[in-house]
Amino acid sequence: MKKTFNLKKFYINIIIIGLLLYAIFVLVSQQSKLNNYSETQKYYSELIEDAKKEQTSLNKRKENVNSEEYIEQIARDRLDMFLPNERVYIDIGQ
Repeated sequence: MKKTFNLKKFYINIIIIGLLLYAIFVLVSQQSKLNNYSETQKYYSELIEDAKKEQTSLNKRKENVNSEEYIEQIARDRLDMFLPNERVYIDIGQ
């Protein structure tokens, strides 16, 4: 009778150790998934912040599109247009 009692105790200990190892494995795998999700969240948060900055920049630009200063700046920079009787200096070094 004593032998069977020790055998039962041995099987119970093996089952408990197996369950503990399984629980440790599950916790470690979940932690790695959580770390991956955290990095993904950080990446998308940065993308959202960049998009918000670009949106505010575009909204400011949208407000200034019809102003005379903006039109004059675009005419000077992109179209090489200048006001009459205005002296233009060209840098030959470039």
